Amino acid sequence: MTGTPALGGRTDYSGEGIVEADAPDAPLPLVQAWLDAAIARQEEQGDVPEPSAISVATVDGDGMPDVRTVLMRFLDGRGPGFLTSTASAKGRQLRENDAIAVSLTWPSMFRAVRFRGYAEALEHHLVADYFRSRPYGSRISAHASAQSDPVSGRAALEEAYRRCEERWPDTGDPEDVPLPAHWGGYRVRAERVEVWGGRRNRLHDRLVWTRVAPGGLDEPDAWRRGRIQP
Repeated sequence: MTGTPALGGRTDYSGEGIVEADAPDAPLPLVQAWLDAAIARQEEQGDVPEPSAISVATVDGDGMPDVRTVLMRFLDGRGPGFLTSTASAKGRQLRENDAIAVSLTWPSMFRAVRFRGYAEALEHHLVADYFRSRPYGSRISAHASAQSDPVSGRAALEEAYRRCEERWPDTGDPEDVPLPAHWGGYRVRAERVEVWGGRRNRLHDRLVWTRVAPGGLDEPDAWRRGRIQP
């Protein structure tokens, strides 16, 4: 039987990697530095589109995994956070099982970060403040779209959007569109954080922080750092 050929050509990763001497005792300073570098590179070279995009993995009630990409809107000692409809598939899954994993990946920089832990609902004031900061059209879409539910076609979606526009006209006031009851967000309370740095000959660097005590991503006493093989 003929095997399926590998997709694309082989690339020998030429990243800088990461060594223990340059790694902090808690993961946040390094993760933030890598995120800042990705944002700067996108602004300068344009080869890191959506540098704050995260893949979010959850598990449904039957134990089947699910993954999708959203934008990370918060990152601090409490963990990465994102906004979404809590009535969406991910919201329903997190109500049944709060286990979650998220990852940031910057292929052009040969870098990635993984968080593994449990989802916690974002505080209401953070959700409300962020919703008010969104463009008018995005606030309208949050009402028009029943995220993850079936729809008969594009026309039905656009009609729902038009009805919401009529109900809440654009006045230029951030309060002109109310916060939907189902709109919220989650923060990842990480139990494990891994950074990956691509190296030549597939001898990549993988450093891992494992939680050993309560504390934030910026608190060294909460973490034990180690290396795992590529």
